[in-house]
Amino acid sequence: MDGPRQDAALDEEEDMVIIYNRVPKTASTSFTNIAYDLCAKNKYHVLHINTTKNNPVMSLQDQVRFVKNITSWKEMKPGFYHGHVSYLDFAKFGVKKKPIYINVIRDPIERLVSYYYFLRFGDDYRPGLRRRKQGDKKTFDECVAEGGSDCAPEKLWLQIPFFCGHSSECWNVGSRWAMDQAKYNLINEYFLVGVTEELEDFIMLLEAALPRFFRGATELYRTVGKKSHLRKTTEKKLPTKQTIAKLQQSDIWKMENEFYEFALEQFQFIRAHAVREKDGDLYILAQNFFYEKIYPKSN
Repeated sequence: MDGPRQDAALDEEEDMVIIYNRVPKTASTSFTNIAYDLCAKNKYHVLHINTTKNNPVMSLQDQVRFVKNITSWKEMKPGFYHGHVSYLDFAKFGVKKKPIYINVIRDPIERLVSYYYFLRFGDDYRPGLRRRKQGDKKTFDECVAEGGSDCAPEKLWLQIPFFCGHSSECWNVGSRWAMDQAKYNLINEYFLVGVTEELEDFIMLLEAALPRFFRGATELYRTVGKKSHLRKTTEKKLPTKQTIAKLQQSDIWKMENEFYEFALEQFQFIRAHAVREKDGDLYILAQNFFYEKIYPKSN
């Protein structure tokens, strides 16, 4: 490549912004800690989006402010933004260069069980922090058996609206339109969506594709992250088969699970075309294309 093109490529990297609109209880803290550990070494900024009462839907005026920050705040570029915020379509605001969206999702029942106990007992990340439902000793199984509100099938409706976005229909529980829109956004608006159960592979793919941010992430996760970054919900009790079967009867679970399976299939497809397995370990493929018959020929 000649000089000017190299400079342009470098400018593009320095102007890059990644948004990780993290779904609660999907190993999001574990992943963002990797970003914090690497930001000084790889020279980028990490910014936590903290919304009032953790509301994932922004007001229209806050949407405008957020889009303006992301696109115009040059001092914070390259930037890695993360927070519990539903997907926002930057194209609606006339932005020419949109940020790169990434995310991680989890088996919907496992996610809900983890969140249920997290609200009551917290986790080993900030053990001294008092949680909203602290003092409630009722198990998840007991909650489901009694038809409690904190474990109702409606509480499963979270990953779909996070990917669907800021439209009112996204937050109508059980909306088929919302699921279709979430699938569309996952395929067309997200660079990569991983799953909690295969977090290391997600990190490996990001490092291979976006080394400007994630150079060194895989080794860091393997040597440090699995021990110190994985956040474990305290007092969590696995639900019985009967409890799981009861939740799986609901149409809401069927839709959230369909979306999860859709995301998992897409992730495994991307991984299958990016890595090879050897002696039980995964290796990133080297560049597998090249250019030939380049005309006009240079003298």
